[in-house]
Amino acid sequence: MHNITLIPGDGIGPEVAFAVKEIIESTGVKINWEIKDAGDKAFRAVGNPLPDEVIQSVLKNKVALKGPVTTPIGTGFRSVNVALRKELGLYANLRPMKNLPGIETPFNNVDLVVVRENTEDLYAGIECKVDAGRAEAIKLITKDASEKIGYFAFSYAQKMGRKKVTAVHKANILKISDGLFLESIREIREQFPDIEYEEMIIDNLCMQLVQRPEKFDVLVLPNFYGDIVSDLCAGLVGGLGLVPGANIGDSYSVFEAVHGSALDIAGKNMANPLALLNSAVLMLKHIDEVQAAENIERAINWILNHKEKLTPDLGGRGTTTSLTRDLCEYIKENL
Repeated sequence: MHNITLIPGDGIGPEVAFAVKEIIESTGVKINWEIKDAGDKAFRAVGNPLPDEVIQSVLKNKVALKGPVTTPIGTGFRSVNVALRKELGLYANLRPMKNLPGIETPFNNVDLVVVRENTEDLYAGIECKVDAGRAEAIKLITKDASEKIGYFAFSYAQKMGRKKVTAVHKANILKISDGLFLESIREIREQFPDIEYEEMIIDNLCMQLVQRPEKFDVLVLPNFYGDIVSDLCAGLVGGLGLVPGANIGDSYSVFEAVHGSALDIAGKNMANPLALLNSAVLMLKHIDEVQAAENIERAINWILNHKEKLTPDLGGRGTTTSLTRDLCEYIKENL
């Protein structure tokens, strides 16, 4: 029996979270789900978007599955995602991206992984208003965090049999901050002589990603660039409604859907749970439930080839409920 924290989230979050819970249960894996609210729902209930009981639950269980959480723009409370990463030391954001069956895109043979530093850079939240017409934010880069994400990227590449790591930067302009990031990655790469290594300026990377994405393998980036590039790469393979995300630290891990809370379709039984389901596949592999993960992967590949069963955002006529039912039935029939 596994003990896992489930954070349903806001908007469509509860719909996709409980759909994924049902699909996982159809594999026969035994999980004791500890359900905790965070985000707008928690803020309205207790005045805190990230109550301490949520943190304590993840500290106890060490693994969490999280639906999308609303983050106000410009005003309101700080991002729950950023706060969770900081509180739990989730320094690595991992997003594998690859072409999926039945999903037509302009690109073929895309199979890359974005490894994003998760704790500092502009996301440290160190900003202030200088005067009525000026504001500033501090880009925080440290050797310690850069080395940790570099080691994670190279270790992941080695473990997964990948051949190349590309460090992404803007050190031609940001010579001190991004320069420190590059120096740190270079030191780590000396420990992995069998893995090919290259460096690429962020704007050049973006251009090449939309020309020849198949040439990339593992990308390692500071936080801000990683946020943008990971969404760009999701677009190469079909969008945020399909790709998984994981936030990993030395002791704790949170697996999440990387799309928004889609308040406009919440409660309409239209939500697509596949991004969170793919994140759950990563989670199941993380807790050594590999067979269950592979059963779900086969079911996802099957339903992607039956377009009519998909939700409207993927061109189908299905609902959250019907898609969930179809996946559960396929899994049970093919165990």
